[in-house]
Amino acid sequence: MNFSILGCGRIGTKRAEALRAAGHRICFVADPIGERAAKLAAQTEAKCASNEKALASPAVEAVAIATTNRWLAPCTIAALGAGKHVLVEKPAARSVAEIDPVIAAAEASGKQVQVGFNHRYHAGLQQVRKWIDSGVTGPLMFLRGRYGHGGRVGYEQEWRADPAISGGGELIDQGVHLIDLARWILGELSQVEGHAATYFWKMPVEDNAFLSLRTAAGQTAWLQVSCTEWKNLFSLEIYGRDAKLEVQGLGGSYGLERAILYRMLPEMGPPETVMYEYPGVDRSWRLEIADFERAVESGSSHGPTLQDARAALAVVECIYQRR
Repeated sequence: MNFSILGCGRIGTKRAEALRAAGHRICFVADPIGERAAKLAAQTEAKCASNEKALASPAVEAVAIATTNRWLAPCTIAALGAGKHVLVEKPAARSVAEIDPVIAAAEASGKQVQVGFNHRYHAGLQQVRKWIDSGVTGPLMFLRGRYGHGGRVGYEQEWRADPAISGGGELIDQGVHLIDLARWILGELSQVEGHAATYFWKMPVEDNAFLSLRTAAGQTAWLQVSCTEWKNLFSLEIYGRDAKLEVQGLGGSYGLERAILYRMLPEMGPPETVMYEYPGVDRSWRLEIADFERAVESGSSHGPTLQDARAALAVVECIYQRR
């Protein structure tokens, strides 16, 4: 397919690399910071353009949107109005009220919209999904997830610290990934408890959030997200009656990615342990594109949807209302 990319920062660049690796063509790139657009254009042999021109071109079939949160929803609606399929970065909007018109526009357009919850496609999470689907864990009981940023000078001055742009702090940033993974593993989360707090950074949004989420059947997702972690961290543990599963790290600064199976033995005691390590290139971005391709070809969703994003945002809003 022929793509335009709106937003040429780190995520937009990763999207461009994955699209080109899959054989797609980048026709236009757009970003309010001209230097970023020019850099990505040079890397992809694309043309720099305004958002309007990048969407209007009849040659463009699909759009990857990797802007700041403020522009995710309006850019998606504009792309759908121009007749394009859309791959939009999470959280897809800043609130439930903001995402509902996007859902309506997608339904009216007949085009495919996929949301960039790329953590589902990490090798360790894919292996966990296989183990769960195989039945090795037995009935799932609960999961525990932690996800956090290390510190960096000036964090409180970045766009993520401005609620008008971001819609919130760490919970709407990394937190939606953990919420989405919890739903992907346990199912719908019908009870929401927890709180968000600002402990360290002098900013109007939270730097930590603590959640206890439950399904209708009583399974629990106990989650914490933090940007006072001081060392980047990702940890997800899933507990079944017959086995525990664990994912450690995401590669890069988060450490070597591992998927671990701890299988309970009849006599209990130390479990039978199987571990996979993934030291190579992160393929999650490419696998995500493959699902997007399938969605466009089939006319039906094959990856995270706007409804998935709405469900995550609904949890976020429940916590924010308690601040």
